[in-house]
Amino acid sequence: MRSATTSAYADAEGVVRQEIIRLYEGLAKGGVGLIVKGHLYVAEKGKAHVGMAGISSDRQIPKLKELTDAVHRHGSKIMAQLNYGGYQAGAGERAGPSNYEDQDWTAREMTTTEIWGVVDAFGEASNRALEAGFDGVQIHGAHGYLISEFLSRHANTRTDEWGGSLRNRMTLLKEVYDEIRGRLGPEVPVALKMNCDDFSPDGFTVDEAAEVAQAMAARGIDLIEVSGGGIGQRQELRARAKSPDPALSEVSFAGHCEKMRAATRPKPLALVNGFRTLSAMKAVVDRGIADMISMSRPFIREPDLVRRFEAGQLEVGCVRCDACEAPGVFSKEMLRCRVK
Repeated sequence: MRSATTSAYADAEGVVRQEIIRLYEGLAKGGVGLIVKGHLYVAEKGKAHVGMAGISSDRQIPKLKELTDAVHRHGSKIMAQLNYGGYQAGAGERAGPSNYEDQDWTAREMTTTEIWGVVDAFGEASNRALEAGFDGVQIHGAHGYLISEFLSRHANTRTDEWGGSLRNRMTLLKEVYDEIRGRLGPEVPVALKMNCDDFSPDGFTVDEAAEVAQAMAARGIDLIEVSGGGIGQRQELRARAKSPDPALSEVSFAGHCEKMRAATRPKPLALVNGFRTLSAMKAVVDRGIADMISMSRPFIREPDLVRRFEAGQLEVGCVRCDACEAPGVFSKEMLRCRVK
């Protein structure tokens, strides 16, 4: 599974460029079974960054249809990742569950009317995704964007029906899922990307993640991709998500994913972040920690990585230097590996 990765190169209207279509066709040619399109904003106010592609308007559909057609020509499946930036809507309007201040920006609290507007925007976007030829949709509920903000006590300090208890904090996620499922019906796959932990001292924990995953599995979600991180995260707290098993030491969230696994069976899980060796990927699947291996950075460097594994390669080429998101370059040219 290729985890959603922004190419950062859509035009000012949120329409994908031809270079992006070629990128996705390359992934399909390279043997990726399931591709998740880099996040698509469902409303202009929720646009996270310059160069982000959109699915908020019918004018964005034709180029997305070209993209899905290119993927399907090579036998791969592709999902549209739907997202709303929330506090991180740097190219839109920073607003979320509560008033929030960061070192470089401030965000305001959304009204109930605005929240319901977001729910409707996700629904409208899911309709456009099907019109554009996507095989399903993924709700982005991770990484400090709006839905994960509502789930986290760190970001969500509301005292109404959208905040407080975990049951209330997951209301937005449930309403978004119900809206999408009601529009697309039972046969179209609907997936969720969610945090196993947001790694903030007073935030979303793995125990809460397991509870949310269980609730969403019972509600009918088809696939959960496990990731981590969010608003207010502290890097040193990430170590608690590791597995003590040396065979899994490279996999960032394997330990937490094991805890979530018990809450979601028989619904499938995908796990992302940190994979470097084919042996670790096999261990995750063989031990039942997750059913699918999801990767982002390795496919930036090697879009044909699956074919390389088939030919005998045992490790990914990516060294996780993050130069693909080089300061001053991101959103000015397409995301690419810069290591020679």
